[in-house]
Amino acid sequence: MGFSVSGSAAIILVSLFIAFGMFYTASANSFESVSEAQRGQADLNLDQQNSAIEITNATRSGGTLTLWVNNTGGSYLTLEGTSILVDSELQTGWRDAAAVDGDGTTDLWAPGERLELSLSPATIPDRVKVVTKTGVADTEVVS
Repeated sequence: MGFSVSGSAAIILVSLFIAFGMFYTASANSFESVSEAQRGQADLNLDQQNSAIEITNATRSGGTLTLWVNNTGGSYLTLEGTSILVDSELQTGWRDAAAVDGDGTTDLWAPGERLELSLSPATIPDRVKVVTKTGVADTEVVS
């Protein structure tokens, strides 16, 4: 009864250490992933709270739709992260005709700056909607 009891107790003790080590590693990695996701969501919520836009001009002249959109929030926006919908249809290729405060080469849209763009939609539009990367949007009736 001497060695067999001691040997089996040692095997059980070593297997408990291995099991605890695997459990701790898995739970620590999961906790770290959840914490990182929560920090990312908090950053996104803060960006959303600090974002605001206002369409100040949406006019149609002939076949051209002209938009002026002000960044009235406190966060920087990008043209790449901005979507334009005309009568619920997503517009593509508008970034080539867009300018931020007269600069057509920038993608950055700072607070207080105005986005100016001209579109040539296929139909005569009634409404236009501008949506930012954070989900903040403004809608305007085309005059």
